[in-house]
Amino acid sequence: MTAPRWIIHLPTTLTSLDEVTALAVALRDSLGHLAVVDFGETTLSEEDAQFLRTRVFCDARLGGARRCRRSDGHGGPCAAVSTTNVGVSARCGHPDVS
Repeated sequence: MTAPRWIIHLPTTLTSLDEVTALAVALRDSLGHLAVVDFGETTLSEEDAQFLRTRVFCDARLGGARRCRRSDGHGGPCAAVSTTNVGVSARCGHPDVS
């Protein structure tokens, strides 16, 4: 039997889905080298509705240890590219959004 995995619940002061999605993408981009963090399973929820979750990344397996880095529900083929546009507006300041 394998040991249970742990989840970090990280509350923010952000008030829009675009802003918190941009934060999730920035965290993945800056901490993605850590093998102990599974960013593909990232979900978002409102503070008072934590049972309603929005998946951020597709995370389909691409062979080997690679996974899709595009947004959940994306159109077209999966890709292991680092420029994931998850519908975040440029005003949020994410470097991948022009």
